[in-house]
Amino acid sequence: MMMQTMRIKRFSLLDRGFHFFLILTFLIQTATGFSRLFLPTTWGKKLNAVLGGYETSIFIHKWVGVLMILGFILHTLYLLTRIDWKNLGTSLFGPDSLIPNIHDAKHLWQRILWFFGIGPRPKMGRWAYWEKFDYWAVYWGMPLLAITGVMLMYPIIASNYVPGWTLNIAVLLHRAEAILAVSYIFIVHFYVGHLRPSSFPMNEAMFAGSIPMEELEDEKPAWLEQLKNEGKLETAKVTPPSPLYKVIYFVFGYTALGFGVYLLINGIIYSRYITLH
Repeated sequence: MMMQTMRIKRFSLLDRGFHFFLILTFLIQTATGFSRLFLPTTWGKKLNAVLGGYETSIFIHKWVGVLMILGFILHTLYLLTRIDWKNLGTSLFGPDSLIPNIHDAKHLWQRILWFFGIGPRPKMGRWAYWEKFDYWAVYWGMPLLAITGVMLMYPIIASNYVPGWTLNIAVLLHRAEAILAVSYIFIVHFYVGHLRPSSFPMNEAMFAGSIPMEELEDEKPAWLEQLKNEGKLETAKVTPPSPLYKVIYFVFGYTALGFGVYLLINGIIYSRYITLH
């Protein structure tokens, strides 16, 4: 009988739930947003038809946007409960924090040197600098999308508080940030999460909630050392996901990836037809 690989817990069930929610809402928002953005094209019309027509598509876009805002607020409140207010400095800037610090800049520089073969590979901790960038990109983009989205959702009410011309600016900002987010997620994030050699065919951590010990030793040796020093390694060990669950999240993950790439490719093909109406 083949021995199962030891796995170390990386994400809680709640962490994975937030990620799953973000995947679904982001894909829906991309599809419904593109259905309006590319309405003058044959592809845009077909996408609208699949989504139930123009009015239905916009209705879905608006209210899934509201769900995303609520999810963002809930996640922020959850983060506040995770802060150790008695040890604020360590909690915010310690090795378990997602807040960027000087070590991330150092690791980035070491990575560049290592890439060109003129330095050792950096020893990553619990969160690599690119993972922190992925995470905080949401906090950069969500407020902008939320504010401009609500302004466009209720233009008459918004006009009572801001000049009418700001609605035109809101349209441009909303679309620019949306296109930036779609491009980053469907190119950079998908590549890092699924297609780079060390992740292919899929980085299962966010779905399984754990990573193999071999991956921990190779990708995050500083975190492994931290777990050992803090005496938390044994308690971090978990059982591997069941074969059925692995099939489910592989199918879901690659369906999401395929749909995202499909939207991205068509978005690039029809980009010259983007309308401001």
